[in-house]
Formats: sequence, C-alpha cells, structure tokens
Amino acid sequence: MPASAPLHGVTVLDLTNVLAGPFAAYQLACLGARVIKVESPDGDLARKLGADPAYSRERMGISFLAVNAGKESIVVDLQHPLGRCVLLDLVDRADVLVENFRPGVMTRLGLGYDVVHARNPRLVYCSVSGFGQTGPLAARPAYDQIIQGLAGVMSVTGDARSAPLRIGYPACDTIGGLTAAFAICAQLVDARARGEGAHLDVSMLDSTIGTMGWVVSNHLNAGVDPQPMGNDNFTAAPSGTFRTAAGLINIAANEQKQFEALADVVGAPDWKDDPRFAEREARKRHRAEMNAALETMLTSRSAEVWERMLIDVGVPAGRVLSVPAVLEHAHVVEGALIASFDGVPGTARPVKVARPGFRIEGARPGPATAPPTLSQHREALLAELGYDAARQESLIASGAVG
Repeated sequence: MPASAPLHGVTVLDLTNVLAGPFAAYQLACLGARVIKVESPDGDLARKLGADPAYSRERMGISFLAVNAGKESIVVDLQHPLGRCVLLDLVDRADVLVENFRPGVMTRLGLGYDVVHARNPRLVYCSVSGFGQTGPLAARPAYDQIIQGLAGVMSVTGDARSAPLRIGYPACDTIGGLTAAFAICAQLVDARARGEGAHLDVSMLDSTIGTMGWVVSNHLNAGVDPQPMGNDNFTAAPSGTFRTAAGLINIAANEQKQFEALADVVGAPDWKDDPRFAEREARKRHRAEMNAALETMLTSRSAEVWERMLIDVGVPAGRVLSVPAVLEHAHVVEGALIASFDGVPGTARPVKVARPGFRIEGARPGPATAPPTLSQHREALLAELGYDAARQESLIASGAVG
C-alpha cells in the first residue's frame, strides 16, 4: 500500500463476521490500513454464502469476496486461553480493533474494552451490533432485514399495495459498516492527537434511522406520518419512474424551470398554464393525473432517447438499469470502480470487487490484495509476533491457532 494512502501505517484487527463489520474493515483496507482478519476455526460465515456453491465449498463464498479483499487472515480460537494470548499480542501492535459479536460476548471472552484498553491505551475499539451495547434491544440478534423492519425502512418502501417491502440489497448492514468506518477514522485523528483510544458503539438501527433524514423529519417536525409512495418522490411531481416505448426512465423535474422544460420537450407546453400542473403544490395534489399525462407523451420514444433529450434541456433523467447493465456502462468502466484479481486460490475466475465511490487526487482507492484464503497469513503473522517454529507448532497442535 503506498505511503501516501490516508491510513498507511494503521493496523486494524478485524474480528467481524458476515457483512456490517467486514464492510467497515474493507473501507479501512481500501484507504491503506493493514487489516488483519482474525477468524474463528470455522471462518467467517460469509465464506459459505453466495451465488456459487462451488466457491462456498472452498470457503471462498461470493459474499465473502465482496468485502474482504485487502486483508490478511489468521484463525485464532478466542475461546482457547492461548488463542486469547495470541490476540492480545496482536492488540499490542494494533491501532484499531473492530468486532461485531453480540454485546457481552467479548467481555465473557476476557477481551472486553477495559481489558484491551489496559493492554493498549491508544487502541480504537469499535463494537458494531444491531442495537448498540446498551438499551432494551441490546441483547437481540440482528440481521439486515430485522433492522430494515424495525427502523421503518420497509414501511416506506413499495407502494400502498406492496408495502412493506425489503430493499433489494442489505442496506442496513452497509450503512452500519459505513458508520463504523467513519467513526473509526474520526477517532483515529483524536487518538493520535491525545495518545488515547476510545470505545466506539455502533448500532445498525441507530445508523439506519440517522440516514432517513427527510422521512424522519417529516414526522418529527411536521407531524406527517411517512407513507410508502412507490417510485414517486414525495417532495415533487412529476418525479419518479415512468414507462416509455422501450424501457423505464426516472425523471426528477423537481424545480419549476425543470418542469417547464419537460413540458416543452415532450410536446405539452399547455401544461405550464393548466391549473392542475402549473405550480409545484398543484402538481403534487394532482400527481396521478400528472403522471398519466406524462406517460402518454413518453410512449412515443424509448427510454434511451428520452434520457438524452431531457438531459439536453436540463431535466435530470436516467434509465432504470439492471446490475449487469450498470457494471458494463462506460462511465463505471472508465471510472475504474471495479478491481480485479487473478489466480485467487479456491476460485475459478478472476475475483472482481467494487472499490469505494470516491477519488483522492484523481486516484481511486482500493484493496491492494485479493481476498485471503482461511488463515492464509498464519505463519507470517505468528513469526512477526516473535513466535519461533516450536511455539507456532504448539499453538497449532493445541487448536488455539488454525
């Protein structure tokens, strides 16, 4: 990893499993941190998950590949006394520890924040869980869909007939992971300034609610109970998804000038004087009529043609694409969003992963190495801790290290 990477020189112990925690640690790896993935003897559950059973059998599941590139791997049994000793030796050299066990588990293992902080006072210790370390729901297990339902996300997804609906990817896990990565980076700045670490308590539920700003604000500040509106935008009309002669298109005529340009380009300039459509609030009240009128005009051309015509007159618009289609789009390809690794053990094809969605001085950050096989870096890491061959063999024989 180049010395210019923002987190170059930072060592992260990733004790996490499945998605939220691994996604957080993956962001740190992409930013240049050295991430050591400390796995149970069975490995991260995600090693057995994903769309290709052959990869899962090799414990390189497609789900695991998505968020574990750029990491080293070692199996340590934290329930074994010698395994805990190994982890604490790793802690001595680390800047960050991330864990997503259920609250209380790390304490029962003898690896709670107080113990680790006493061992390495400058370490940033981040706990990621469904509901946080304290509170009425803290002890509950949580997966993404559980949080989507409890956070109110599902209640506003879909329309009056289909809601509540789950979002089509694990959004709450991802939001929790991003929140954890953001908090860790912020706390690292403070830790370096003061020489003192801290315990970060990241709740997936709280993180998700925190991203629902406009929906939550409607209830808190206007007394409006958020309702599912399908593909419509509750702040404006016409703003949503519309049928064309070929394909669907999203149009967001959120400003008055955009609506007027839309009316002209689709060949309906009379809308600008129609009392149902002439001004913003009227369009919202007559949303169904507005949408029907617009779709009638859009049936004359394809989504691809309308996309160009609308953008040319300043109306935000975009076709509705499939995942394969957007990954093949010239903008994504030219932007080097996808990293590729050849010859990864346990895989039959190049491993491709998404890099973060930003650039630094024009360069896209990303993982430096492929996702690791289970305990791929055991020998190197134990040697780095100063363990000689006899001690390494003893640890392996005892089951403390795998």
